[in-house]
Amino acid sequence: MNNTARVLMLSLMSVAVLAGCKKAVKETQPTDTTTTVPTTPTEPTTSGVYGPNDLDTDACLRQRVVYFDLDQDSLKPEFQAIMGCHAKYLRDRPSSRITLEGHADERGSRAYNQGLGERRGNAVSSALQANGGSGSQLSVVSYGEERPICTESNESCWAQNRRVEIVYTAK
Repeated sequence: MNNTARVLMLSLMSVAVLAGCKKAVKETQPTDTTTTVPTTPTEPTTSGVYGPNDLDTDACLRQRVVYFDLDQDSLKPEFQAIMGCHAKYLRDRPSSRITLEGHADERGSRAYNQGLGERRGNAVSSALQANGGSGSQLSVVSYGEERPICTESNESCWAQNRRVEIVYTAK
């Protein structure tokens, strides 16, 4: 797929994600119209802008790990929605900062895995920027194979180690 098609596809996915990531706001209506007992909403009504507490409460923002296939540095489609949520958070909170920590499994040379971790971090950075996040809020660091989540030598473990972790350094 050429770069123009990728950018177009990423843009279309971004629009779809942003349309689907609006926060739902529920209002409770009194069931008995004759009573005048005030009711409070079960969820706070907000302007749809993310705040620091949403990092721990919003299901989309709590997803902070992006996984990759073997020897790949391109983002899987299932992680596009996550990119949209985190990019919206960055737009809503201009003082926030993210470090993207790229990782690789133990296979390959140390230098190759270091470069692969950086390319993966840059792929996530590009996706966040394509969704409206600011590059000045993002930094990429590669740990290569140096910080594995799982230390066994099997495909299940290697898959867990091929990742980028989204770490908020300023909320």
